[in-house]
Amino acid sequence: MICGVGGKIIKKELSFVDVLTSGGVAYRIFVSINCYSAIKSDEVFFYTTLIMREDSMLLHGFIDTNEQKMFEMLLKVNGVGPKVATAICSTFLPSEFTNIIESKNITALKRVPGIGPKSAGMILVQLGGFVVELTEKTPANKAHEEAIMALESLGFKKEAIQKNLAMCRSTDTQGLVKEALKYFQK
Repeated sequence: MICGVGGKIIKKELSFVDVLTSGGVAYRIFVSINCYSAIKSDEVFFYTTLIMREDSMLLHGFIDTNEQKMFEMLLKVNGVGPKVATAICSTFLPSEFTNIIESKNITALKRVPGIGPKSAGMILVQLGGFVVELTEKTPANKAHEEAIMALESLGFKKEAIQKNLAMCRSTDTQGLVKEALKYFQK
């Protein structure tokens, strides 16, 4: 099994990155939009998940191990394949996805391309008892937690806060609070 690939980027597209290793072998690694955005240099290391099919072998790469855990957890859900799992990873950060699962926010899940009400319900039911374990706090996770505390201090209930924050697109605390307050007004 290939658990990681590192090297120089020779081609970078929105859905994949071709990486040339020091051994002279190039790998095509499929990535989410969030992973693509996190690539900051020409040298990169991806944690990988290998998907083997009858007609192909696909490598899906992750810079964040939490995103990899989320992807692999999603693959265990009936009806969710690599494309849908990648679409979910492109739409939500692991911390946001955790909040969606905990708050059973079917509306947020239906925003993902390729996910309808039936699939969203299936994901929530099958992952309801599981939570993505976050091993490190990223700035976006910290901003999310600070926004929750700020909104709780204003008197909003935690379930409603998580539901509204899951729909927010901002990455900083101030932006998250402003967006969430707009959803509370509706």
